[in-house]
Amino acid sequence: MPRFFCPAPLVTGAALDLPAGAARHVQVLRLQPGDAITLFNGGWAGASLRGEFDATVTRMGRSDVAVQVGAHHPVEREIARKVHLAVGMPANDRMDWLVEKATELGVTSLQPLMTERSVLRLTGERAEKKVAHWQSIAVAACEQCGGNQVPVVHPVRTLQAWLSTLDADVPGVLWMLSLREASLPLLTRLVPGGPVEVTFLSGPEGGLSPAEEDAALARGLAAVSLGPRVLRAETAALAALAVLSAERPDRASL
Repeated sequence: MPRFFCPAPLVTGAALDLPAGAARHVQVLRLQPGDAITLFNGGWAGASLRGEFDATVTRMGRSDVAVQVGAHHPVEREIARKVHLAVGMPANDRMDWLVEKATELGVTSLQPLMTERSVLRLTGERAEKKVAHWQSIAVAACEQCGGNQVPVVHPVRTLQAWLSTLDADVPGVLWMLSLREASLPLLTRLVPGGPVEVTFLSGPEGGLSPAEEDAALARGLAAVSLGPRVLRAETAALAALAVLSAERPDRASL
């Protein structure tokens, strides 16, 4: 059944018009009145119920779609941990791919970073448009993979600016992917226990500079490794996320 993100109050029995993005998607699929769909509001601030709702298309206009909200299902498909990924933005379409796959793997939030070796440089209106584009990719990935919590894509920051917020804004355990000899393998950090929150820092093409790694270590990030191979920027971040997403809820701890 097609799934659509609807950032609005969802209540069984309510009639509502879908937001523009979901309405366009319904029209592209050529759905008709009477067709069944699934709605979720993805952790929207006004959400009173988590999970997803059955819904039925009741009207197809030229640019609008009306639905009747049906039964609520308190289903959750989120991973055991909340994982926040801070990543030096890879260039070209690799960041798009990273956002899509990280969403599929259950990331909670994404922080795009500009670092010394970043190829992609974004500021002002161009940065805002890119963030909106990545947020739409996250929404589409949630619709496809069955996730009910849409990850937040934060505004672009420099690494230095992001590091300065760690005490106030960044929750949980702090890790940095690194090839330094002193880095501990990621798997050795995982021990049985209850769920926790993790923030991962991963570099761009060419990795973080030694000075940037030193600055991150000074702010309390612990260096972790995925092994001796040098992975591409987007591969390293997703490999770490895949390890954490595969943990069973009763074993997720550090």
